[in-house]
Amino acid sequence: MVLTSFYPVLMTDDVAATARFFHDHLRFDITFEADWYVSMRRDQFELAVLDAAHPTIPDGHRGQGSTGVLLNVEVDDVDAEYQRLVTDGPLEALLPIRSEEFGQRHFIVTGPEGVLIDVITPIEPDESYAAAFAVGANE
Repeated sequence: MVLTSFYPVLMTDDVAATARFFHDHLRFDITFEADWYVSMRRDQFELAVLDAAHPTIPDGHRGQGSTGVLLNVEVDDVDAEYQRLVTDGPLEALLPIRSEEFGQRHFIVTGPEGVLIDVITPIEPDESYAAAFAVGANE
């Protein structure tokens, strides 16, 4: 198999509001827009939003939204993003910014439909976690 693309598609009851959130706060550009589906891109990263009631969703799964989803967004300066999105911005941190011994400095906010967004800058892990990383994983 030749993998040509892989990206999340969030099912939602409000396609426009969900797309607007990712455009306004995480600076994704819209590459395709219909009332039932929006495709977005930022650099090489893709994200799509789909109406949870759309007929392409199999029976038994329509109308379910994107509960239980956590999106990791790795950035070069998590402190600057915390300042922009939480301190100076409209979002509330469900998990305030902090450094973790497993190698992350991060904070978590909530997006549309209760999707959690974990904004992360990798940091040096504590030595107790260093051996858990694959060779070259932090390079």
